[in-house]
Amino acid sequence: MAESRLTRQRILDVGLVIASAEGLEGLTIGRLAAELGMSKAGVIGHFGTKESLQLAVVDAAADLFVREVPERARGVARGLPYLRAACEAWISYLERELLPGGCFFTAAAAEFDGREGPVRDAIAGMDVLWQRELRVNIWRAISLDELPPDTDIDQLLYEIVGIMVALNHFLQLHRDRQAPARARRAMKRLF
Repeated sequence: MAESRLTRQRILDVGLVIASAEGLEGLTIGRLAAELGMSKAGVIGHFGTKESLQLAVVDAAADLFVREVPERARGVARGLPYLRAACEAWISYLERELLPGGCFFTAAAAEFDGREGPVRDAIAGMDVLWQRELRVNIWRAISLDELPPDTDIDQLLYEIVGIMVALNHFLQLHRDRQAPARARRAMKRLF
């Protein structure tokens, strides 16, 4: 049983790397089997269907994001200090290139935004949870007078996400090594 869990984790680790660079549609049972030196049946035995594999990879990406972004801001006072720490962790997460395709959720959202189904719903669900975390801390920062009382929560959230999408774009598409510094300056202006 322990070996089965390790094999499943290896499949997910490799699947996450592939999906981050080539998309969830680029993630095939055959590709994973070849990468891992396994049979297709050995890979499919852990997930059953391609959709189940894709959903498991979305969960693995969420686990990585949580470890690298919100967990790094845990223990920081809620409100503006948390927003600053979480945004810095988010920038660092992309800057350190933990996945070859950059932000998994930015790429997956673009790949699945016009579709319907469980994979799209899982991606959107993760986005909603993260935005809720940011929104709660924006609200708290306003209530603690750390941000002006007339701060438009939805607008500020939009700008934070926009900066991060732009950071991922400039890092991935243009290989712009100055993009993290630009993102930090943009966040500093917001806060």
